[in-house]
Order: sequence, then C-alpha cells, then structure tokens
Amino acid sequence: MKITDRLKQIFDIKFLKFLLVGLINTVVGAGVMFLLYNVAHCGYWFSSACNYIVGGIVSFFLNKYFTFTNHEKSLKQIILFILNLLVCYVISYLLAKKAVYALLSSQSEKIRDNISMLIGMGLYTILNYFGQRLLVFAAKGKK
Repeated sequence: MKITDRLKQIFDIKFLKFLLVGLINTVVGAGVMFLLYNVAHCGYWFSSACNYIVGGIVSFFLNKYFTFTNHEKSLKQIILFILNLLVCYVISYLLAKKAVYALLSSQSEKIRDNISMLIGMGLYTILNYFGQRLLVFAAKGKK
C-alpha cells in the first residue's frame, strides 16, 4: 500500500469529526484551564489537568459514538481511554514545558507557562487522535 493511500485512510472523515469534537473540548477545556491559571491563580499542572478532566468526559462520549461510531460496552475500553488521555497529557505537557522553558528562558514564568499550555494542547491533540483511533476505539480485528 502506498504511503499516500495510508495517509488518506488515517486522515479521513473520522479525523475531521475528531477535530470538531476537539474544537468543542478546546473551547470548554481551555477556558477552564486559562481561567484557573490566570484568574484563580492555580498552578500549571492543576490548571492543565482540569482542562483534560472536563474535556475527557465529553470527548469519550462524542468520539465513541459520533467520531468512531463505536458501540462496544466494556470496562477495558474505558480504562484504555483513561490511560490514553493520561499518557498523552503527561508526554505533551512535559515536552511542551521543557521545550518552551529552554527556548524562552528570558521570558517570565507566566508567559512561558501560557505558551507551554498552548503547545501542549497541540501535541496532545495529535497523540490523542492516534491513541483513540488505533487503540481505544479501533474496529474489532484491526487492533
């Protein structure tokens, strides 16, 4: 199979639906995250984690039924979903924070944290899509 054919299989209507669900989650979750960090003065990790707790719940149901049209009912799937979110979250936000802090060392902590959170959101989206599509909500027999 050609690489272009494989890319078309991965970046199809499911990917567009995933982005739409992500947009909904981003508006809600990022709002929570930036309000907690900038208005309530909560810490980086607490604020960004709350983003993904709120968004994760909505994401599970919208992606399960709307994006991936998966009707499997299992505890294993819920556990995989939670593990996927946790792994994607830690990798994304840790990498983003380390990179931004190294590149923007002369900026204030508040600027570096806000930029880290934005970059972390992008990394998280990419990793989470592949985790959900290829692991959590993969069609039976295609895992």
